[in-house]
Amino acid sequence: MFLEPYQHGRRKGWMEVICGGMFSGKSEELIRRLRRVQIAGKTAEIFKPSIDTRYDAEHIISHNESRIRCTPVDSAGNILILASGVDVVGIDEAQFFDDGITEVVEKLMLNGTRVIVAGLDMDFSGRPFGAIPSLLARAEYITKLHAICVKCGDLAIYSYRKTKTADLVLLGEKDAYEPRCRSCFYEK
Repeated sequence: MFLEPYQHGRRKGWMEVICGGMFSGKSEELIRRLRRVQIAGKTAEIFKPSIDTRYDAEHIISHNESRIRCTPVDSAGNILILASGVDVVGIDEAQFFDDGITEVVEKLMLNGTRVIVAGLDMDFSGRPFGAIPSLLARAEYITKLHAICVKCGDLAIYSYRKTKTADLVLLGEKDAYEPRCRSCFYEK
């Protein structure tokens, strides 16, 4: 699907962003692409923010229980240090990284690295989330995934928070969030 671009005999880097609401399959798609990288014999490093301990500290695990080993990091800058010289970098839950993630990804691409980023494009209130809009603006390839609305069965792009807390970051699963379409998200 994605051909590796070359320029003047040198590999060019690029970015793929996988975005959507909760339960849309973002981590599953990231894992699928990274497994193909491994099958192709390319070198890869995979990262997630260290605050994401929902399933496992050292694995990205999808809701369907697919998993791949990763390195949890406290800040985006650590990715640049740990990913030196690899062909592909995978980043899950990118919305939880500091704003430096955009610069880190840009440097990786300029060094010839393919970067695959997955993250929520909107927060629980329907606003753009973290650095994802900045990453989307710079990406060569964008995949927007959809969940299914639990209220009506239409395509869901929103992550409806079932709890009353106003904190921007609230790690949770089906106990705290559910996918909703636009109409059901805004209904009173």
